[in-house]
Amino acid sequence: MVAYGTERTLILKSKGWRYNKGGWESIFKPISESCTDTTGDSGSNWPGTKDTQVITLPIIDSISPRPPYLPLSVPEDLAPRLIRLHGDPVVWWVGQFLKYLLRSQEKTAALLQEAMSNIGFKRPIVGVHVRRTDKVGTEAAYHSIDEYMQAVNDYYDQLELTQPVDKRRVYLATDDPKVIQEAHGKYPDYEILADTTVSKSAAVSTRYSESSLNGIILDIHMLSMSDFLVCTFSSQVCRVAYEIMQNYYPDAADKFRSLDDIYYYGGQNPHNRVAVLSHEGHNNGELSMRPGDLIGVAGNHWNGYSKGKNLRTKQIGLYPSFKVKDKVEIAKCPTYPEAASADKEEEM
Repeated sequence: MVAYGTERTLILKSKGWRYNKGGWESIFKPISESCTDTTGDSGSNWPGTKDTQVITLPIIDSISPRPPYLPLSVPEDLAPRLIRLHGDPVVWWVGQFLKYLLRSQEKTAALLQEAMSNIGFKRPIVGVHVRRTDKVGTEAAYHSIDEYMQAVNDYYDQLELTQPVDKRRVYLATDDPKVIQEAHGKYPDYEILADTTVSKSAAVSTRYSESSLNGIILDIHMLSMSDFLVCTFSSQVCRVAYEIMQNYYPDAADKFRSLDDIYYYGGQNPHNRVAVLSHEGHNNGELSMRPGDLIGVAGNHWNGYSKGKNLRTKQIGLYPSFKVKDKVEIAKCPTYPEAASADKEEEM
């Protein structure tokens, strides 16, 4: 996104990564076929100047000063159409980058196709991601398989109002094989598609192995291909799958149920919502707001209330989730007219 916003080419230095010593290009296609060398006439750390040839970026959390086109912003030239057509424009925008970045090498594409065939991937299907091991107790609360399956059951109940369902199918991705056993035992009426080999390789002790890498790529692919996603947005696996899912539907903004966080992009700029209805706080735990107030979001309690901060009054508290809407952040970005011209020439 920084490369897009500064009209530069991204060079990813990935050789020797602990997830895969061979680097990005051994799994996915190169980001650029022609610009791969980081040497140049001039270079500096971010932000550099317009004339600096090579700029080195830190991780997103450490980028300073922060450019306006980082998430949760969408480009100004695309914003009017995205706001009309999509329920969460920034998720669609992030998904476009992932669509390009995750172009599989032939070996990876074959692996994914073979795995989908072997596991019997078939629609309708709900993708369920249950994160355990290192996540629970440190970054996220524990959620039982019953909580996930209740959301799955709700989805299928609603689907059956409009179409016949031959089988209630679930693709279950988890880093704990016991979860797969529990799901099979508790929900015999469901067709549970899962690979215990992938689950075992996701354990902390084997996470940085080739089999684990293939497993997580497979899980993300399967989850993103599902008709609906049930997971915890505190997990990056879940959020990436949700972002990729946007490429398969005109609007997949509502095709999920998160048991904890709302969607966020790690290292994002502030997430604000706009009050569309007034609200008077009924107790010390609620905030008051009037139409037009900006509310900084802290989280959704999934019980009809969200928590946030009224940026006008500085009051922090709960408010009815339906009384606000997301504020779509818009940033001025390059429009790349030369790319559009090249596309038209190819069509002619």
